[in-house]
Amino acid sequence: MAKIVPVLPPAAKRIGKILQALDRAYPNAACSLHYTNPLELLIATILSAQCTDALVNKVTPALFTRYRTAAQYARAPLEELERAVSKVNFYRNKAKSITLACQAIVERFHGAVPNRMEDLVSLHGVARKTANVVLGNAFGISSGIVVDTHVMRLSQRLALSAHTDRDNIEQDLIRLVPQPRWTTFGHQMIQHGRAICKAASPKCCECPIGASLCPAYRDERSDPPTTPASQR
Repeated sequence: MAKIVPVLPPAAKRIGKILQALDRAYPNAACSLHYTNPLELLIATILSAQCTDALVNKVTPALFTRYRTAAQYARAPLEELERAVSKVNFYRNKAKSITLACQAIVERFHGAVPNRMEDLVSLHGVARKTANVVLGNAFGISSGIVVDTHVMRLSQRLALSAHTDRDNIEQDLIRLVPQPRWTTFGHQMIQHGRAICKAASPKCCECPIGASLCPAYRDERSDPPTTPASQR
């Protein structure tokens, strides 16, 4: 017998309670990358693409001790920088991105990481997701919502977006979530995705959001979650 999927209210009517549930479950959610200034966060975020933050945090202490300014990264021989980040995935491409981004920071921004979206995304290897991380955490500027793989997955399961690409998902979330919450919301969704709403085996029975707010909720852990198109 086919299971009946409950029809829930539209996302705009559920988002307030979803935010409350996330606040209760993850009151101290924050960026998991270690950094002390905007340049360090920019470098760490570039390194974190398709790589765990935990691994990046193991690589960056020595890296940040060796290179302290954009000029030092810009002048460093590429082979030397590659060796310094060789433990992360795609380290050659990431080392090149760091070099080119820091050269542009030196040449166009007087050695300081810019604090405007249009300037950040003009740097090599910096897309909107990375720019949102830097602006929201290093500068306290709510320019958008970080959409990583966790946020993408949860946005679809919670029926907050029917899209599958980062940019459109972000725009859907921006319309739903109050701007002062954008940075915190991203951290909370990422933490929830790591702890509970995992890709292969979500722990629905432990979910603080619950069946009344999530159309993908399942009592049986072996039953894969789905998001009916009608729930958008």
